[in-house]
Amino acid sequence: MIDFVWKLFSQTGNIETYLLMKELENDYNELPDEGSSAANLDNLPVDTNL
Repeated sequence: MIDFVWKLFSQTGNIETYLLMKELENDYNELPDEGSSAANLDNLPVDTNL
């Protein structure tokens, strides 16, 4: 998604598009690591009444 916004900005020069890209980058950098989500699966409850 960030690549699309960058391409749009580079073609239009629209500053609002650039600011959107920077906001998306900040949101992306604040996400937890993908590797840690696998460890979180171990903490899920297991229904043993199947």
